[in-house]
Amino acid sequence: MAQDTFMEVLVESKPSLSAKIIKIVLYALMAIFILGFLFLGFLSLLLAVACGVGAYFIGLRSEVEYEYSYMDKELDVDVIYSKEKRKHVATFDLSKMEVLAPLKSVHLDDYKNRTYKVCDYSSHKENAQDKMYVLYYSGEKKIVFEPTKEMVDAIAFIAPHKVFRD
Repeated sequence: MAQDTFMEVLVESKPSLSAKIIKIVLYALMAIFILGFLFLGFLSLLLAVACGVGAYFIGLRSEVEYEYSYMDKELDVDVIYSKEKRKHVATFDLSKMEVLAPLKSVHLDDYKNRTYKVCDYSSHKENAQDKMYVLYYSGEKKIVFEPTKEMVDAIAFIAPHKVFRD
């Protein structure tokens, strides 16, 4: 495996329950305000439009995908909203990696009592927990993500003593 290996992984995230509930409530309020237009007039119509716009923007942010790109000892994470808008989230220099192991690995026990900023770039799906890995980075971040076996192998190639597959 060459040092300049390039690979990408796309993971679709499960929409949060709270976003779904808020969206449904806003649509229901919008319908109520439209019906209320007969009694309250223009103010009700204005409130209906505001609820519709709010539901639209919440809908845009509820469909999330993460793309992990590995190239030359760097892991890039991008977030894609509604399969349209891409935003670069982070770049991790894997020479600063402390450990990479599956989510429920015993190799992560030494890190459980430390305080890290958690960056969760996973799908949040319950059946995907076996695919989730945790990367402790530079003494300050805990990154949760779902790399493929090939990506884990590529990272293990550059840091074999820091990568565990259990």
